[in-house]
Amino acid sequence: MPWRETSVMEERLRFVARLLEGEGMSEVCRDFGISRKTGYKIFNRYRDDGLEALTDRSRRPVRYANQLPTQIETLIVTSKRDKPHWGARKIRELLIRKLAGDVRIPATSTVHAVLDRYGLVTHARKRHRHKAEGTVLSHPLDPNDLWCVDFKGEFKLGNGRYCYPLTVTDQASRYLLACEAFGSTKEVPVFEAFQRLFAERGLPGAIRSDNGVPFASPNGLYNLQKLSVWWLRLSIAIERIRPGHPQQNGRHERMHVTLKKEATRPPQMNMLQQQARFDAFLNEFNTERPHEALGMQNPQDVYSAATRRYNGLPDVDYPFHDRDALVTNCGRICMYRKKINISIVMGGQRLGIKEVDDGIWLVSFMHYDLGYIDLEQKTLQTIDNPFGTRLSPMS
Repeated sequence: MPWRETSVMEERLRFVARLLEGEGMSEVCRDFGISRKTGYKIFNRYRDDGLEALTDRSRRPVRYANQLPTQIETLIVTSKRDKPHWGARKIRELLIRKLAGDVRIPATSTVHAVLDRYGLVTHARKRHRHKAEGTVLSHPLDPNDLWCVDFKGEFKLGNGRYCYPLTVTDQASRYLLACEAFGSTKEVPVFEAFQRLFAERGLPGAIRSDNGVPFASPNGLYNLQKLSVWWLRLSIAIERIRPGHPQQNGRHERMHVTLKKEATRPPQMNMLQQQARFDAFLNEFNTERPHEALGMQNPQDVYSAATRRYNGLPDVDYPFHDRDALVTNCGRICMYRKKINISIVMGGQRLGIKEVDDGIWLVSFMHYDLGYIDLEQKTLQTIDNPFGTRLSPMS
């Protein structure tokens, strides 16, 4: 490891002390196992800010996308409370009159999103929010209430290629539903694996994963990937463990320990041989191995296929919206001959569009509200994550 298991602050002090004693940067970096770029970064921080600069700095973003200055948000909220019957477009016009030339005026949809966040927007009807949101994890009692999925860490085969095992388990019964050897973590093979699994075992109520690809994306709309959008279309809730908290998927991780010990050491020569090893492990894990948590029964004695069958994607319609729109493969919808950016992960999906204020449109995917658009900004103004939790810009 670059830093030994002592205090990071202590190691940085020792690193800087050796430089101050006249030793060369290259030699000191080599001894500490870090790059010269990192070394110069630490030393420059010390020269600029002293010893306090050697403590760990917060990785919290300096600002969030679409965040407004506190004074502007306060003015929006105050104006709305003074004029409770005015909509976002009129409130924005008030901002223009008060602040013209001083600051950049936010788009109408941004104003509407601020009002929505402060509870100052009247919704036509209460929208259903799925109980399995982000770090809110369920406690399943029956088979197929919750499946858990992950890629066990990659390892090298005898022929030099890397193997990435995709594993899926049923949380309640511990049944190992799939263990497949892949050459990468790309999305398409995972799609195909789940299609086979759904056709054979039916549809679960929810799927729990970590926040990595192909299950989630740090750059996608609400961290969605096309795979998780497909699950949502099948009315499968998505659950995600907190980053850095694998214990929230503890049963699945415990199975990985057994898998690594019994099916990857030593690794096989090629992918086909390794898959045969995985198949043998899966059969033994489900049909022979007694599990203490199951009263020494086998997972096969407890598990049964889901009653909800997989018959492809169901149709989606929006009877309570003004119109619907199909998202193009490049992540846009077209309204009044204007292209509105939504997200590439929604490519091919049909969205519901409803005008909730003068020129402000609510965009929904199934029963989830994605955010607001106006024709001036030409992009989606997101709101609170309907698929999980996130930090509020004001927190």
